[in-house]
Amino acid sequence: MPARGRPLSPHLQVYRWQIGNTLSVLHRFTGLLLSLGLLALVYWLVALAGGAGGYAAALGLFAGPLGLSALCGAAFAFFFHLLNGVRHLLWDVGYGFERRTRHASGWLAAGGAVALTALVGTLVWHRLHS
Repeated sequence: MPARGRPLSPHLQVYRWQIGNTLSVLHRFTGLLLSLGLLALVYWLVALAGGAGGYAAALGLFAGPLGLSALCGAAFAFFFHLLNGVRHLLWDVGYGFERRTRHASGWLAAGGAVALTALVGTLVWHRLHS
């Protein structure tokens, strides 16, 4: 510790919650989930290439409760990462740095991801159960 008794570097006890740091962590986490989701996509493609039996097994796995939950999570990860990535691209060209705009665009990315995930989930659910 320095002479004044303060820590050398900030830590979690110093910071208060802010939407910016939450969205930053969520962006990284959704990027990781998308990478893991590629394994599911590869499994599905291999099952598709393997014939009707393999495809039926993959469809059974993905259409079950655990599979649908994973697909909804992957959809949320995709939509959030996409919308937040657009937000970052706008920052790269110099737009949206004002505090109010940063917060609004963050809530828009999160809310948009939830809404798009719900929309796609509903469409898939109706398609599977019709």
